Amino acid sequence: MTVDTHCPYCSLQCGMTLAPAAGGGAPDVLERTAFDVNRGALCGKGRTAPAVLDSAARLTRPLVRDDPAAPLRPATWPDALDRVAAGLALARDGHGADAVGVFGGGGLTNEKAYALGKFARVVLGTSQIDYNGRFCMSSAAAAGTRAFGLDRGLPFPLADIPRTGCVVLVGANPAETMPPALRYFTELRRSGGTLIVVDPRRTRTAEQADLHLAPRPGTDLALALGLLHLVIAEGRTDDAYIAARTTGWPAARAAAMAHWPELVERITGVPVPQMREAVALFCDPEAAMVLTARGPEQHAKGTDTVGAWIDLCLATGRPGRPYSGYGCLTGQGNGQGGREHGQKADQLPGYRLLTDPAARAHVAAVWGVDPGTLPGPGRSAYELLDALGAPGPDGVRALLLMGSNPVVSAPRAAHVEQRLRSLDFLAVADVVLSETAALADVVLPVAQWAEETGTLTNLEGRVLLRRRAVDPPPGVRGDLDVLRGLAERLAPARAPGFPVAAEEVFAELRRASAGGKADYSGITYARIEAEDGVFWPCPEGGEPVPRMFLDRFATPDGRARFAGVQHRPAAEETDAEYPVWLTTGRVLAQYQSGAQTRRVGELTAAAPGPYVQLHPELAARVGAAEGDPLAVVSRRGRAVAPARITAAIRADTVFMPFHWPGAGRVNTVTNPALDPVSRMPEFKVCAVRVEPAGE
Repeated sequence: MTVDTHCPYCSLQCGMTLAPAAGGGAPDVLERTAFDVNRGALCGKGRTAPAVLDSAARLTRPLVRDDPAAPLRPATWPDALDRVAAGLALARDGHGADAVGVFGGGGLTNEKAYALGKFARVVLGTSQIDYNGRFCMSSAAAAGTRAFGLDRGLPFPLADIPRTGCVVLVGANPAETMPPALRYFTELRRSGGTLIVVDPRRTRTAEQADLHLAPRPGTDLALALGLLHLVIAEGRTDDAYIAARTTGWPAARAAAMAHWPELVERITGVPVPQMREAVALFCDPEAAMVLTARGPEQHAKGTDTVGAWIDLCLATGRPGRPYSGYGCLTGQGNGQGGREHGQKADQLPGYRLLTDPAARAHVAAVWGVDPGTLPGPGRSAYELLDALGAPGPDGVRALLLMGSNPVVSAPRAAHVEQRLRSLDFLAVADVVLSETAALADVVLPVAQWAEETGTLTNLEGRVLLRRRAVDPPPGVRGDLDVLRGLAERLAPARAPGFPVAAEEVFAELRRASAGGKADYSGITYARIEAEDGVFWPCPEGGEPVPRMFLDRFATPDGRARFAGVQHRPAAEETDAEYPVWLTTGRVLAQYQSGAQTRRVGELTAAAPGPYVQLHPELAARVGAAEGDPLAVVSRRGRAVAPARITAAIRADTVFMPFHWPGAGRVNTVTNPALDPVSRMPEFKVCAVRVEPAGE
């Protein structure tokens, strides 16, 4: 029997159909043309996704470590769960509830993210919970909330992109990160629209643009202000829209006027004529969009940078109009839903704030607890990882981790690895023995995408149903089953509040989100199946909202707010010792930390390992030839990978993908400097030197 479901990887959540393989084994992937996000198209990762369902590629038995020096060995589920419960309880009882941490992931279903947040706060009583989505979309979420009153990655469907007049794509490379989405930009150009790509590299996406702007890493904020300056100087602002639908324009105008084009050219390296061309392309059509991704977001000023691009949209009257506005291209599979329902340090389900008494009262009533027992906001992701095993009363002594691999994905990764090793107790629930799971005291083998049912929310805010198509291997349990088993051991009276059936969890999530910004109360599994996805907000008895802000913004007065921000340098500038910029990103054949995709033969053959992309001028200066091992060295560490020489990158910049552990782990080098609002680390820029690696 065939089953319609969704890809396990990026935030497109492409539709696919799984069919039993003729010879048995992993199911075959068939096109699902009726799902209108990808219309049947799949990238290599989606086509090969069933390979990771093979039990030979993954964990199928719990593993335990009898003492810190002992290797992991197989164990029974009761023994493993007993050990996890004992490890968490020992830290909590000996050092307080906040000595226990919980770390989640942007790939967890909505049901899992909801249950994990509830488990942390109701069973463990800890405030110390966050997730790896803090590394991916949090700056855009903060900027969108500040400007519009709420954050839904794209406030319009992807299908609107070909119907606009111009798209400015800032720090995004969908040709490699989400290939089926590229057709929307191709259709845009075929219909007469234009595409502007802002990226320090000439990526596969930039090669298809009408205009490519290549700023120095860390200067996107200045570029946005320079473009807004030209919009004002050329009389292209929409004054009626500004007056009717916004606040804060005088400060934003003053900030832009302080960034005249010649100054911005000196800061960014983007020539003034290119800036003028960009303004004309963006302002001439009736409708236009700015879409950002990790490029401008993963900075210690990422919230302000996204805010400056939103200001450009607001000044030209784009948001809240058909086929126009600002949007964020969310990265992880459930990066949107994962930040809406409680696994983030400062949030409760429905995108409610933990500091809001009314929100606490509502959610506590659904959970059947006293609002006063709910802990307050905890540490953000990197701050939580940095506190692991730290001495003193504020240290986190035990950690439960689900769906993340920070040994590879966290900034200053060697330090994070050391912090994980210093814990009194580490439990990891995962599909494979990731680099982080290999450090654990207990490893719990859990089911994955095609082996379980659950909902995810794609980058458009469309809630989807990923259906179970195959049985998990013997010995594997679901994450919801794990949380139920731990609740039975740690707080038996609370255990009935942790059902194992995903639809039952979703029914409670609907009640908890009711009336919140991310209101799912009108969404049911039956409705998702009938409509092939339902956009939120969708209150009980109401209709979904595919296009937001057409009448008013989600602020108290209904007006959007200009950010009015100033450019400032990166947290770490280049100097004589570290004269080159490093930026990081993804490649087509791998995904995130690579824990799953590196186990797929076809993908590993296409992208077998890390590399250092550098310009021929820089290669000549350091004496590197194609394929030579190069060391990229920062104040935090050293990564080594072969040289890949190309004119498609700035001469003052090197690029490394972040999917690999070991000597080529680029996150050994990256800077954990945090954005003051979003608490996102500055992955996208740091100062390095490049030198031959030697023998």
